[in-house]
Amino acid sequence: MNPQVRSFHHPDTGTWSHVIVDPETRHAAIVDPVLDLDLASGRIGTGSARRLVEYAETTGLTVEWILETHAHADHLTAADWLKRRLSKDGAGPAIGIGHGILEVQKTFKKTFDLDDRFVADGRQFDRLFHDGDMLCIGQLDVHVIGTPGHTPDGISYLVGDACFVGDTLFSPRGGTARCDFPGANAATLYRSIRRLYSLPDETRVFLAHDYPAEDEQPLAQTSIGEEKASNIHVTAQTSEAAFVALREARDATLAVPRLLWPALQVNIRGGRLPPHDAAGQAFLKIPLDSSEFDA
Repeated sequence: MNPQVRSFHHPDTGTWSHVIVDPETRHAAIVDPVLDLDLASGRIGTGSARRLVEYAETTGLTVEWILETHAHADHLTAADWLKRRLSKDGAGPAIGIGHGILEVQKTFKKTFDLDDRFVADGRQFDRLFHDGDMLCIGQLDVHVIGTPGHTPDGISYLVGDACFVGDTLFSPRGGTARCDFPGANAATLYRSIRRLYSLPDETRVFLAHDYPAEDEQPLAQTSIGEEKASNIHVTAQTSEAAFVALREARDATLAVPRLLWPALQVNIRGGRLPPHDAAGQAFLKIPLDSSEFDA
């Protein structure tokens, strides 16, 4: 059985969130939801996440899962807010992410010098998925495919003829995600993409991001066949050596994502904010590169 999919775009971060629906039971999962953040004021908003709630409520959906493809570095996840908002009588959707989040948590606990209140054992999530795991959305079977490379925790979700690939692939015009974060590896990403390319050409590919030119509309969906034929970074004929060389050269030119530090501090917590102080205020840290200042 194939799912119904409704996609929601977040223009500020170029993110796509997807709602996967079992048409028989009306049970659903939300993939990669987003919080709004005004960095200058520090204001966190829920407008984007409320659109997902409104869609679920007005179409009679029971949301069983909130699924992360990885701990994103370019937006704050709305997973925890949605879980609380969609819970009734103590029951609500479960938050799932790849088991590699443990490595990500350990890395950034050290980077942010987090105290013992943050435990890097994945407890912030309800389920940690391994490659080959399965779950259900109503009567839909969901196959977990390990797709690390962009990050150590990267996974894709295959549901019928639809695959939700996170940042493993962008649209054909966009190529692939960067591989210069801690634990990332271009050769590993290439092998993950080759796994996806083994799926049938007609498989629908739902993207986590698209960054079109000003005169183009963002794409939420492509197909395995389209990616194999015309992805600007890796087609079906591209060798691993060629991809690694291209990816590493390109990564050397990229700026740090605008929301890197806020996003990671929230996303390794499953969407929770850092602990509030005695006055009820939460804070985010920014690690400073003071090498030039100190010279």
